Amino acid sequence: MSILNNKRILITGGTGSIGSTLVKELLANHNPKQIRIFSRDDSKQFQLMQELGENAPVNFLIGDIRDKERLMRATENIDIVFHAAALKHVFLCERNPFEAYQTNVQGTQNVIDCALASGVDRVVNISTDKAVNPSSVLGTTKLMAERLMLSSIFYKGTKKTKFCSVRFGNVLWSRGSVFPLFIKQIRNGKPITVTDPEMRRFFMSMKEAAQLVLEAAQMTKESEIFVFKMPAVKIGDAVNALQEIMIEESIVNKASPIRIIGAKEGERKHEKLLTIEESENALETDKLYIILPNFSVIPVKKIPDVFYPGSKRSKSGEYCTDQGREISNKDLKKLLREGGFYKMQ
Repeated sequence: MSILNNKRILITGGTGSIGSTLVKELLANHNPKQIRIFSRDDSKQFQLMQELGENAPVNFLIGDIRDKERLMRATENIDIVFHAAALKHVFLCERNPFEAYQTNVQGTQNVIDCALASGVDRVVNISTDKAVNPSSVLGTTKLMAERLMLSSIFYKGTKKTKFCSVRFGNVLWSRGSVFPLFIKQIRNGKPITVTDPEMRRFFMSMKEAAQLVLEAAQMTKESEIFVFKMPAVKIGDAVNALQEIMIEESIVNKASPIRIIGAKEGERKHEKLLTIEESENALETDKLYIILPNFSVIPVKKIPDVFYPGSKRSKSGEYCTDQGREISNKDLKKLLREGGFYKMQ
């Protein structure tokens, strides 16, 4: 039986792309007792409220994770917290670094403090590949959020709360994705603005992201970072596949030209999900890497797979987009077609 069954669950950033997908996945498959959605945007809350209907066991709370007092009220009697609230646009974080710090770092510490004070059973922090050897403000703040989650074990005393993080790359069609812009440009017959066609990114669907986050919540023992294996895709290949889909679907009748605009502030050509150093203390399954904390009581090589079913010790080496598994054009199109988001106006 799912540990999420009949639980009270809080989702920070619950009206965002990942947060709202988590809500729908929980309601469809995990029978929660209650879901509390905590977010700043009342318009997004109203929209999601209409989607879910009046009978869904969901409470909507307007608030900001920067506001610790309000967040404390939201965590009362909560069993599980999914921490999805964040500032996540690389360029905007570069231009507003202190705002990124206040939300991604201080806000995360507020989540930790409130969870401990309220006796929450477990907290899952949603992170990003940009936290690995960060080259941007976004990556730096998300790395700090991961470290805050890890370090909580040193001062939580006898409190039962478990903390872990999940780390993945670009989630297609999320609000942080560039693909809605590509669709608009293709529809209008405008040049598609691509930073660098050779730039590679890890891709996964929103449904995959939500399912794997929920899987991590059930697997966590204490202070792990779960790193999801994802295909690496060249941006240029993704744009070409998207254009082929829209021509095949008769949305447009010809491809748009590509205009290369160069990388934005804080962007890099390749992303990493796992460093060599992290791999030395990691387990591996078919779906993910499990980075164990350096202070784990049991050495990684001696941890039986009863703790993490189907796991084995990871091979030493980094997991990077220039080494990640390739995806065929057919499978890439299948991924891009999911949910019919390419039809959006």
